[in-house]
Amino acid sequence: MKKYIFILLAFATLALTSCSPFQVRSDYAETANFNSYKTYKIRIDDLKLNDIDKDRVLNELSRQLQTKGLQSGESPDLIINVKANHKKITDISTTSPYGMWGWGGPFGWGIGMNRTWTSNYNEGAIIVDLIDTKTNKLVWQGIGSGISVDSPRSKQRQIPEIMAEIMKNYPPQRK
Repeated sequence: MKKYIFILLAFATLALTSCSPFQVRSDYAETANFNSYKTYKIRIDDLKLNDIDKDRVLNELSRQLQTKGLQSGESPDLIINVKANHKKITDISTTSPYGMWGWGGPFGWGIGMNRTWTSNYNEGAIIVDLIDTKTNKLVWQGIGSGISVDSPRSKQRQIPEIMAEIMKNYPPQRK
Protein backbone atom coordinates (compact mmCIF):
# COMPACT_ATOMS: atom_id res chain seq x y z
CA MET A 1 0.00 0.00 0.00
CA LYS A 2 2.83 2.41 0.87
CA LYS A 3 4.38 1.68 -2.50
CA TYR A 4 1.22 2.81 -4.31
CA ILE A 5 0.96 5.99 -2.24
CA PHE A 6 4.57 6.82 -3.05
CA ILE A 7 3.95 6.27 -6.77
CA LEU A 8 0.80 8.41 -6.62
CA LEU A 9 2.67 11.23 -4.83
CA ALA A 10 5.52 11.05 -7.34
CA PHE A 11 3.06 11.23 -10.23
CA ALA A 12 1.20 14.18 -8.64
CA THR A 13 4.48 16.03 -8.09
CA LEU A 14 5.50 15.44 -11.70
CA ALA A 15 2.11 16.60 -12.95
CA LEU A 16 2.24 19.79 -10.89
CA THR A 17 5.79 20.67 -11.87
CA SER A 18 5.16 20.04 -15.55
CA CYS A 19 2.31 22.60 -15.53
CA SER A 20 4.70 25.53 -15.27
CA PRO A 21 4.77 27.69 -18.41
CA PHE A 22 8.42 28.53 -17.73
CA GLN A 23 11.66 26.76 -18.56
CA VAL A 24 13.91 27.01 -15.51
CA ARG A 25 17.39 25.60 -15.00
CA SER A 26 20.30 26.22 -12.69
CA ASP A 27 23.94 25.34 -12.26
CA TYR A 28 26.38 25.71 -9.39
CA ALA A 29 30.02 25.35 -8.44
CA GLU A 30 30.66 22.05 -6.64
CA THR A 31 33.31 23.68 -4.43
CA ALA A 32 31.05 26.46 -3.07
CA ASN A 33 29.97 26.31 0.56
CA PHE A 34 26.42 27.64 0.35
CA ASN A 35 25.93 27.43 4.13
CA SER A 36 28.57 30.14 4.63
CA TYR A 37 26.66 32.77 2.62
CA LYS A 38 24.62 35.03 4.90
CA THR A 39 24.53 38.44 3.19
CA TYR A 40 24.02 39.73 -0.34
CA LYS A 41 24.00 42.88 -2.42
CA ILE A 42 22.12 43.14 -5.71
CA ARG A 43 23.90 44.63 -8.71
CA ILE A 44 21.69 45.75 -11.59
CA ASP A 45 24.22 47.04 -14.13
CA ASP A 46 22.96 44.68 -16.85
CA LEU A 47 19.25 44.80 -15.98
CA LYS A 48 17.78 46.44 -19.08
CA LEU A 49 14.12 46.63 -18.06
CA ASN A 50 11.68 49.46 -17.63
CA ASP A 51 11.35 50.78 -14.09
CA ILE A 52 8.09 48.92 -13.39
CA ASP A 53 9.47 45.51 -14.39
CA LYS A 54 12.78 46.24 -12.68
CA ASP A 55 10.94 46.86 -9.40
CA ARG A 56 8.98 43.63 -9.85
CA VAL A 57 12.14 41.59 -10.42
CA LEU A 58 14.15 43.16 -7.60
CA ASN A 59 11.35 43.07 -5.04
CA GLU A 60 10.60 39.40 -5.68
CA LEU A 61 14.30 38.48 -5.78
CA SER A 62 14.89 40.21 -2.41
CA ARG A 63 11.86 38.46 -0.95
CA GLN A 64 13.05 35.06 -2.20
CA LEU A 65 16.59 35.60 -0.90
CA GLN A 66 15.28 36.58 2.52
CA THR A 67 13.13 33.45 2.70
CA LYS A 68 16.36 31.51 2.06
CA GLY A 69 17.92 33.15 5.15
CA LEU A 70 20.05 35.75 3.36
CA GLN A 71 20.09 39.42 4.40
CA SER A 72 21.01 42.50 2.42
CA GLY A 73 24.31 44.06 3.52
CA GLU A 74 26.99 46.55 2.53
CA SER A 75 29.91 44.12 2.82
CA PRO A 76 28.15 41.04 1.44
CA ASP A 77 29.17 37.43 1.01
CA LEU A 78 27.41 37.33 -2.38
CA ILE A 79 26.96 39.80 -5.20
CA ILE A 80 23.72 39.08 -7.04
CA ASN A 81 23.86 40.09 -10.69
CA VAL A 82 20.49 40.11 -12.46
CA LYS A 83 20.11 40.24 -16.23
CA ALA A 84 17.09 40.16 -18.50
CA ASN A 85 16.73 39.64 -22.21
CA HIS A 86 14.11 38.72 -24.76
CA LYS A 87 13.92 37.16 -28.19
CA LYS A 88 11.38 37.24 -30.97
CA ILE A 89 9.50 33.97 -31.43
CA THR A 90 7.59 33.01 -34.56
CA ASP A 91 4.91 30.33 -34.25
CA ILE A 92 3.69 28.68 -37.43
CA SER A 93 0.38 26.76 -37.45
CA THR A 94 -1.00 24.79 -40.37
CA THR A 95 -4.44 23.23 -40.72
CA SER A 96 -5.24 19.99 -42.49
CA PRO A 97 -6.58 20.13 -46.06
CA TYR A 98 -10.24 20.44 -45.17
CA GLY A 99 -12.46 23.33 -45.91
CA MET A 100 -14.23 23.68 -49.25
CA TRP A 101 -16.11 20.71 -50.61
CA GLY A 102 -17.74 20.17 -53.96
CA TRP A 103 -20.55 17.85 -54.97
CA GLY A 104 -21.36 14.96 -52.70
CA GLY A 105 -20.57 16.41 -49.25
CA PRO A 106 -17.45 15.54 -47.32
CA PHE A 107 -16.93 12.24 -49.16
CA GLY A 108 -17.38 13.60 -52.67
CA TRP A 109 -14.90 15.43 -54.82
CA GLY A 110 -13.79 18.92 -53.96
CA ILE A 111 -10.93 21.17 -53.14
CA GLY A 112 -8.93 20.97 -49.94
CA MET A 113 -6.84 23.87 -48.77
CA ASN A 114 -4.04 24.09 -46.26
CA ARG A 115 -4.11 27.23 -44.19
CA THR A 116 -1.00 28.54 -42.49
CA TRP A 117 -0.90 31.19 -39.79
CA THR A 118 2.10 32.81 -38.22
CA SER A 119 2.25 34.77 -35.02
CA ASN A 120 5.16 36.75 -33.70
CA TYR A 121 5.74 37.54 -30.05
CA ASN A 122 8.57 38.34 -27.68
CA GLU A 123 9.61 35.89 -24.97
CA GLY A 124 11.62 37.12 -22.02
CA ALA A 125 14.23 35.50 -19.80
CA ILE A 126 15.77 36.39 -16.45
CA ILE A 127 19.26 35.33 -15.38
CA VAL A 128 20.37 35.44 -11.75
CA ASP A 129 24.11 35.09 -11.03
CA LEU A 130 25.45 34.65 -7.49
CA ILE A 131 29.10 35.66 -7.21
CA ASP A 132 31.26 34.89 -4.16
CA THR A 133 32.86 38.19 -3.09
CA LYS A 134 35.94 36.49 -1.60
CA THR A 135 36.87 34.62 -4.78
CA ASN A 136 35.04 36.87 -7.27
CA LYS A 137 33.76 33.70 -8.99
CA LEU A 138 30.31 32.64 -10.07
CA VAL A 139 28.99 30.04 -7.60
CA TRP A 140 25.33 29.68 -8.72
CA GLN A 141 23.30 30.64 -11.76
CA GLY A 142 19.56 30.39 -12.31
CA ILE A 143 17.89 31.01 -15.66
CA GLY A 144 14.18 31.23 -16.33
CA SER A 145 12.53 31.87 -19.68
CA GLY A 146 9.00 31.98 -21.02
CA ILE A 147 7.77 35.39 -19.89
CA SER A 148 5.17 37.04 -22.16
CA VAL A 149 6.98 40.32 -22.71
CA ASP A 150 4.31 41.84 -24.94
CA SER A 151 1.54 41.75 -22.34
CA PRO A 152 1.82 44.08 -19.31
CA ARG A 153 -0.84 42.10 -17.44
CA SER A 154 1.03 38.83 -18.05
CA LYS A 155 4.34 40.35 -16.94
CA GLN A 156 2.72 41.61 -13.74
CA ARG A 157 1.71 38.03 -12.89
CA GLN A 158 4.61 36.12 -14.45
CA ILE A 159 7.66 37.99 -13.11
CA PRO A 160 7.04 37.05 -9.46
CA GLU A 161 6.17 33.49 -10.53
CA ILE A 162 9.33 32.98 -12.56
CA MET A 163 11.54 34.51 -9.87
CA ALA A 164 10.07 32.05 -7.35
CA GLU A 165 10.67 29.17 -9.80
CA ILE A 166 14.28 30.23 -10.38
CA MET A 167 15.06 30.67 -6.69
CA LYS A 168 13.42 27.36 -5.80
CA ASN A 169 16.70 25.77 -6.95
CA TYR A 170 18.80 27.75 -4.43
CA PRO A 171 20.61 26.54 -2.43
CA PRO A 172 21.32 23.56 -4.66
CA GLN A 173 20.62 20.07 -3.39
CA ARG A 174 23.90 18.22 -3.62
CA LYS A 175 23.73 14.68 -4.87
